Amino acid sequence: MNVPGPIAYAVIAVALVGALAFIVRGGHNIVHKRWLRALGNIVSSIFGLGLGAITIYIVRAGAMQSRGWSIRDFITRIGGIATLGGFTVALAIALAPLVIKQLERLGFSAFVAARHVRSEKSGSLTLVSILSIMGVAVSSGVLTVTTSVMGGFNADLQRKILGNSAHVVIDQTSQAAWKSDVAMLDRIRAVPGVVGATAMVRGEGMLSSPTNRGGVIVKGVDPQTIKSVIDFPRLIEVGSFDYLLDPEPLRSLPADTIIGYDPSGEPWRKGPSLGGNDGLDPLVRSALDVRPPLRPGIIVGRELAKTLHLYLGDEVTLVSPLGELGPAGLLPKMKRMRVAAIFYSGYYEYDVSHVYVTNDIARDFVGIGDEIHEIEVRAKDAERVDVITPAVASAIGNPELRVRDWREMNRSLFAALKLERVVMFALLVIVIVVSGFCIVSILSLMVTEKSREIALLKAIGAKSRDIMLCFFFEGVTISFVGTFIGLSVGLGICAGLAFFGLRPNPEQTYIERIPVAFNILDYFGITASAIIGSSFASIFPAMRAAAVQPVDGLRHE
Repeated sequence: MNVPGPIAYAVIAVALVGALAFIVRGGHNIVHKRWLRALGNIVSSIFGLGLGAITIYIVRAGAMQSRGWSIRDFITRIGGIATLGGFTVALAIALAPLVIKQLERLGFSAFVAARHVRSEKSGSLTLVSILSIMGVAVSSGVLTVTTSVMGGFNADLQRKILGNSAHVVIDQTSQAAWKSDVAMLDRIRAVPGVVGATAMVRGEGMLSSPTNRGGVIVKGVDPQTIKSVIDFPRLIEVGSFDYLLDPEPLRSLPADTIIGYDPSGEPWRKGPSLGGNDGLDPLVRSALDVRPPLRPGIIVGRELAKTLHLYLGDEVTLVSPLGELGPAGLLPKMKRMRVAAIFYSGYYEYDVSHVYVTNDIARDFVGIGDEIHEIEVRAKDAERVDVITPAVASAIGNPELRVRDWREMNRSLFAALKLERVVMFALLVIVIVVSGFCIVSILSLMVTEKSREIALLKAIGAKSRDIMLCFFFEGVTISFVGTFIGLSVGLGICAGLAFFGLRPNPEQTYIERIPVAFNILDYFGITASAIIGSSFASIFPAMRAAAVQPVDGLRHE
């Protein structure tokens, strides 16, 4: 769970106090024989008590592991989200009469409209009114959860991309190596808004282990400056970035060192060394005491380590597609290396394909001199990277080099996500429009049933405009109450996702937890679309009610 303890205990306190209040209200309603309201209060209190109990259990259980997953933990967090959603439903329904009472104070038309909605003597029309409110509530609630989760995925993807790659990349259009100097890097670092810059070498190859092999993107880094662009200490989960500079400790790791993790999240540890045992034959002891050869270090991603069955300190072979000419013809260039660290970025494409070595090793592997392939730059504010990009291009002073920011490099990806979000929002707005047809039906039936009351109001001086506003405000009241309940429930579910956390099975999805983004503008758009759509649906029945004449309404009375 990613919230501090005081907030968690505040949620527990609110849930328990709310449950107690609902219990008191339930007892009051039983005394006055309001059984339906009493049942609702009792159910609400059960949700509140359940929410408090589950929150206490999860707080005591501790934070959700980044690797481990269990069906028990998954079901527990589903239960927490469900109880929080149910408690929000109960709270929204309990506050709905207060909302209607506030609408009654807006004038004569609003008062009559609110009384029609609250009426319990309309028989089947009361049930249809409730169903209409539920239709608007479900559609607006689903739209709230969908937009929040999709916005969360968008923000999470952006965070992962910005956390594992540079904000600005300088390279050649041909992707070929080019000559750089220290003065160019200093000019780039001097640009206002630039946090760091580093030179990198890039190539492709194949990484081979004793059990498997796979294609990789080799990135040579400058250990002294790479940390100013990519936060490697945060990404590494096994080993150390220092092993890339000094691989000597990898030859004989201390016992009990974590060398990897199993699928359930439990750490694998290095066993004790067998060397130095006086009970062994001298020849066997001398063979065990021989230290493995010193190899350059290489940092691999979690998914690549899982595919190749690699652990900290294992030897691997890096094979280059650019071979060397030998007596037998063209031979592939191979480099024996040792796993110095395993990183986890949360972005599958990086974790399964990227490996990091030092620039010297990468240059030898790719077959270039002191050239580089790109300069990566990190900005102080990633959202304003378009401001510093022209300044960086000006500092380079080389028109043959191109300067691209992270938005340009991932334009198609973010454009697709934005289009998907807009289309999903439009489709769910259509669901809200469909729920407006229920309002048309209920108001049309209401006009037919209340024709006598309409005639009496007109007979005592009510104007057609007042009658039309009565039924128009009735539709607006239904839509407003439904939107209020739906938005409250949607926000409750989103708060549960953010508070308790929900992680799908990592064997099926590469997601730490379902992300949620709270955007006020999205919620304002949901509220506006629901109320405006339902208001348009109320116009036709309101006009029919205004057209009723007193003689026609009282003819058969």
